[in-house]
Amino acid sequence: MQDGSSVRVETDHESLWTYVACPTLVVDRAGSIQALSASAQSLIPEAEPGVRLDVAVGWLSPVHDRLVQTTAIHDNRESFNASGPVGGRRFDAHHAMLPGGEVAWSLVEDTGQVLRDAQQALTREHERAAFLLEASSVLMASLNIDRCREATVQLAARDLADAAVVVAPAGRGRRMPVFYCDASGDVEQRSVDADPMSVTGLSEALRGFPPVPSRWIDAATLPAWLIPHGFQGPVGSVMITPLPGHGVSAGALVLLRHAEEGVFSEGEEVLARLFAARAGAALSAARLYAEQAAITRTLMRDLLPPQLHPVHGIEFAGGYRASEDYEVVGGDFYDVHPASTPEGETLVVLGDVCGKGLEAAMLTGKIRNTLQALTPMAADHQAVLELLNGALLSTEHARFTTLVLASAANREGGVALRLTSAGHLPPLIVRDGGHVEQADTAGTLIGALPNIETQSFETLLAPGETCVLYTDGVTEARGGPLGNYMFGEERLAAALSECSGMPATAVVERVMMLATQWIGQQVHDDIAVVAITAPRRTHLSAVDGHTRGRFTA
Repeated sequence: MQDGSSVRVETDHESLWTYVACPTLVVDRAGSIQALSASAQSLIPEAEPGVRLDVAVGWLSPVHDRLVQTTAIHDNRESFNASGPVGGRRFDAHHAMLPGGEVAWSLVEDTGQVLRDAQQALTREHERAAFLLEASSVLMASLNIDRCREATVQLAARDLADAAVVVAPAGRGRRMPVFYCDASGDVEQRSVDADPMSVTGLSEALRGFPPVPSRWIDAATLPAWLIPHGFQGPVGSVMITPLPGHGVSAGALVLLRHAEEGVFSEGEEVLARLFAARAGAALSAARLYAEQAAITRTLMRDLLPPQLHPVHGIEFAGGYRASEDYEVVGGDFYDVHPASTPEGETLVVLGDVCGKGLEAAMLTGKIRNTLQALTPMAADHQAVLELLNGALLSTEHARFTTLVLASAANREGGVALRLTSAGHLPPLIVRDGGHVEQADTAGTLIGALPNIETQSFETLLAPGETCVLYTDGVTEARGGPLGNYMFGEERLAAALSECSGMPATAVVERVMMLATQWIGQQVHDDIAVVAITAPRRTHLSAVDGHTRGRFTA
């Protein structure tokens, strides 16, 4: 009976500890677990009655041994609280001496450490978010692809590694543009002739494949061309990640770390890939902008009026200004089609398409191409204009244009001119002495009616005389002292009367300058001016034994 009572008491003793809410272990003086709470059993699966404490909670066993030894000599001055990890969490262990000599260890989770870990993790996330936000802002600030690559390596070397390298895809040859940056923040650019297949993960990254883990890359095999000149010491860890673009890889980002810094962690690899995605998007945007800008420049080169030069002894000069400062092309245009021989007629065309901006500029391109094809018929202005009229009526656009044709040829010491206006302002002729004459030509505008009528005007420019072709952007320009007066034909004629004897280039510059000053900051139409000048000729003659130069008309 006595032995049975003893067993029941012991069983009740163990059962009592089962329901304690806090994870608790009852350990005897020899270090064996005698009882434990259900919460302790759930937290520490290895802990069972009879199991030694050093097996269940290794870090607590030495503290328990010191505690029971100290208690045996009645010295309680030493603190025996302890802390350590259990199941991936951190706990503080607090002891209580039981009457039978056992020790009850209560495990209380270190919420302060948990909070600190959470705060550190939150701080890291804030820092990562701030870095990625700054990277997006810096990278998207420029659409120049080289500056974007420089910004990429500078940001990566500052925040992601000890040095960074951007390897751009090779062009038509094998040479690859490579950008380097080390801890100094200075960027170096090289053109490297190397095989990316010789570097683990580089060829795949350049083709846009997912990156290989950095632990797979042997830093000792890294070629010298992939290391910045300013990088000191051996490379300890390497990370290579693609710079993903819009359908085409924008290159590869290589991150280098010194040997003493350790390898890249999984979290650092994730951050590097997030950064690389932003850098790749910025580089792709810069590449697309560069391609579009090159296409635009090519198209604009054909749409812009040409630079004019003397042809067969006749001076030609032109000036052009689009309707808005931010627009390069517009609806006004001019062209000069030189004669095949010095005696032939050079065809000059100046026109004004209805409207302004890019749509008008596109139509001017079509008109100029059509007139280029019609130059063999330039001797017959009426035929050229009729064919052009038919071509414009057959298209879907609803725009029309005004034109003036001028055929110029050297004749008898001057320039023979034939002028034909098609709904355009008649040209002005600056005679010797400053008299300004209006050409007697008129006609129907082009692209509006099936049939057109024209009236041509022929004249001879004596040496030094100039014929000026212009668009209504000059005469209808509004400005002046009160800001709303038109420049007008009278003011233009008065300005031209002061240009007698001036070269064609000077005449055009004078008209453009006066129109610009008159407009000021006002909104204006497209402006185009062409001057045709019969140059003065110098004849040398001996007078009283001396050779003197004199100008003759």
